[in-house]
Amino acid sequence: MLSRLSIRDFAVVAHAELEFGAGLTVVSGETGAGKSLLVDALGFLCGARADAGAVRHGAGRAELEADFSLADCPAALAWLRESELDDGGACQLRRTLRADGGSRAWINGRGASLAQLAELAGLLVEIHGQHEQQALLSRATQTGLLDGFARHPELLAAVRETALRWRGLRDARDALLGRGDVGERKAWLQHQLDELQAETLDPGALAELDASHRRHAHAASLIAACEHALEQLGGEQALAAQLQQVRSGLLREAGNEPRLHEVEAMLDSAAIELDEALGLLARIRDDLDLDPAVLQQIEARLVRVQDLARKHRIAPAGLSAHRDALAAELESLADADARLLALDRDIALALADWNAAASALTGSRRKAGDALAQSVQALIAELGMGGGRFEVELETVADSRSPQANGAERAEFLVSANAGQLPRPLRKVASGGELSRISLAIEVATLGVDAVPTMVFDEVDSGIGGAVAAAVGARLRALGETRQVLCVTHQPQVAAAGHAHYRVSKAARDGMTQSSVQVLDADGRVGEIARMLGGARVTTEAQAAARTLLVESR
Repeated sequence: MLSRLSIRDFAVVAHAELEFGAGLTVVSGETGAGKSLLVDALGFLCGARADAGAVRHGAGRAELEADFSLADCPAALAWLRESELDDGGACQLRRTLRADGGSRAWINGRGASLAQLAELAGLLVEIHGQHEQQALLSRATQTGLLDGFARHPELLAAVRETALRWRGLRDARDALLGRGDVGERKAWLQHQLDELQAETLDPGALAELDASHRRHAHAASLIAACEHALEQLGGEQALAAQLQQVRSGLLREAGNEPRLHEVEAMLDSAAIELDEALGLLARIRDDLDLDPAVLQQIEARLVRVQDLARKHRIAPAGLSAHRDALAAELESLADADARLLALDRDIALALADWNAAASALTGSRRKAGDALAQSVQALIAELGMGGGRFEVELETVADSRSPQANGAERAEFLVSANAGQLPRPLRKVASGGELSRISLAIEVATLGVDAVPTMVFDEVDSGIGGAVAAAVGARLRALGETRQVLCVTHQPQVAAAGHAHYRVSKAARDGMTQSSVQVLDADGRVGEIARMLGGARVTTEAQAAARTLLVESR
């Protein structure tokens, strides 16, 4: 439940702090005073796209903040815990909108993305404004409302799962057929594979081939270098003999200076390594081969590898992976005919499963559609559309051979505003006032479908008045018995139904128009409702009528 809303430098509001309780809270004010700004502020806190125009003129940024109690919203509490953003049983949403169009968001004081803000707010607040009423005209929205009313998520999941399975199998079959003639493809793959398998293409073998080529191409210079080194290190003035003489001389004097033992030990190690180096040099010299035929063979192999790389348009190092990929494709085509038959069989089974799931979903939708139509029709009669009819029609959109993830049909809400008229699609016949009342009737009829604890209605009473407005107020008040309801209104009958009442007013301060929000006590409510009844001049009769409305609403 929303407990507090703080607004600073937002549109024409310099600063407002609102406290909310349970039940129905109404917000009223003169036209243009900024009543809907409260709804707009909640919309931004629910993740709406940032708008630099929402920042009050002259301010650097707007700051919005909302506190929620989660005692009536375990789903939001679970979301916070899963996201590691929980802070006891409370939740605070905060957002700043900068004058340059940027914005930042926080959940319980920790930075959050707009996607996280919107996901969490969707569990806390449900806003019904002009945009949402227009969305009601969409058949996709109507189908979603019907499914929510029917409470059959398992049927929806079964239809979606079988449709996706059928689509995946069909795509696999199309991909297999898209390869063209399987026999020709196999022959081409085998030819390519034979060429690649004729060479040793593993990265290690290619590296060794390159090194061998360098050794044989430079064999003469390598042999000369080894011979020269052996002569310098192992000739008449062999370095090993010189090291031995130096060691002997040091050992004779080591009794007088013990550290000479360490020097002698180092020279001993050097002598050992020198002997090993001489041995390795001799082996390298002996291994080197000046045979031109061997070099020619190596160069021929390198040319073949380069030709293969150019042919397949990849680097030589990638040839082995390409060879393995061709081999895998060839293996997959080995049983292509059998796989095609298996896919056809699996596609048929998936289609049968979808038809069964879709049929069960259709039956549930028909039953729920009848119940929803009866409930909404009774409610719209109470809301001033007596004699009108409301029906839910299911239009088939998919045949039994084309599974759709949302089922075989979509819902269409039909309505006739007056007795004797045939029902027509809601999107073609509803006026603004009728749409507002139908939206409210559907909301009341589907009460309990979701667990969102706070509902916000922005001028849901547009285009109505008198007894109809009183009926709307009564319904909103009844809705407030089980949910927290906020309603922006210009109808006195609806305002009188509120458990709490805020008035929005505007005035010029320091050359700028500013809006302010004031919570009304009993006398203030009488005065405000009297103004809504009688206009700018509040008469004694209007005040009496306001008191009567308040008494009747309670």
